[in-house]
Amino acid sequence: QVQLVESGGDSVQDGGSLYLSCAVSGDTPRYMGWFRQASGKQREGIADIYPRGDSRYVADYVKGRFAIFLDKSQNTLFLQMNDLKPEDTAMYYCAAGRRESRPRFQLRPSDFDSWGPGTQVNVSS
Repeated sequence: QVQLVESGGDSVQDGGSLYLSCAVSGDTPRYMGWFRQASGKQREGIADIYPRGDSRYVADYVKGRFAIFLDKSQNTLFLQMNDLKPEDTAMYYCAAGRRESRPRFQLRPSDFDSWGPGTQVNVSS
């Protein structure tokens, strides 16, 4: 099993930046990703990464503002978020999965087996 713990969530103003971290322990996942869920809305995928090969995908709606990084030496997954907007306010989750075959360029929560407890991001105007 994989254990995940997020950190770095905070309250920032419109246009601000945040750097979320996710400490990874236990088994090595095949892929990892970031999701978010705003109050009253469904969980949506932000980005994912395959540690082997360093393949990354960032969803179109945050591309150019958000980036995903993995530091293998620290077993830590990061999400760099720039130019934050009030609509980015949500609980942010780190997730990991191990399916050998999943559709690429799709961020479906059902493809991820392990989840962290989340870290809250609030963006005020």
